[in-house]
Amino acid sequence: MATTADLKNGLCINFNHDIYTVVSFQHVKPGKGPAFVRTRLKSLTNGRVLENTFSSGHEIEITKIIRRPYQFLYKEGEDFVFMQQETFEQITVPLSHIENPDLYLDGQEVDIVIQEETDTVLTVELPPFVVMEVTYTEPGVKGNTATNATKPATVESGAEIRVPLFVNQGDRIKIDTRDRSYVERAN
Repeated sequence: MATTADLKNGLCINFNHDIYTVVSFQHVKPGKGPAFVRTRLKSLTNGRVLENTFSSGHEIEITKIIRRPYQFLYKEGEDFVFMQQETFEQITVPLSHIENPDLYLDGQEVDIVIQEETDTVLTVELPPFVVMEVTYTEPGVKGNTATNATKPATVESGAEIRVPLFVNQGDRIKIDTRDRSYVERAN
């Protein structure tokens, strides 16, 4: 068994009959009382984020996960179909295991997180940034760029993203998949 001294960002642990990944942690040594570890944990099964405090030296159960590269093929009803590129093995993942399903394009590379002991799919992760073409947005008004105003834009996957006023239809933009925000125009 591991202890709280082994905690690090990205570590996967079994906690409350679920699998969580450590988003952040902080060792706290107050002037009075015992030391403790404050953590932010994200569930790999339902995406919920919770904060928990462990006493220093508390035993935790580490679970082994594997990240495998796959390619998104197509959507079939409520399921997404992926293919492993080396073996050409196809896998079907339900919508509930996928974050930002409207940011997926055919042929896109993703990482599928699989629990090693049971060989079950926990989640599908997009790369941190994706580049997509703007298929529809209202034209920007010239001279209306003094403020950080944004407007809605629809990208080629069908997702709606807030973009600055100078972005036009046909532009390629870089999107942060973690918070669905506009980053910059892409070449």
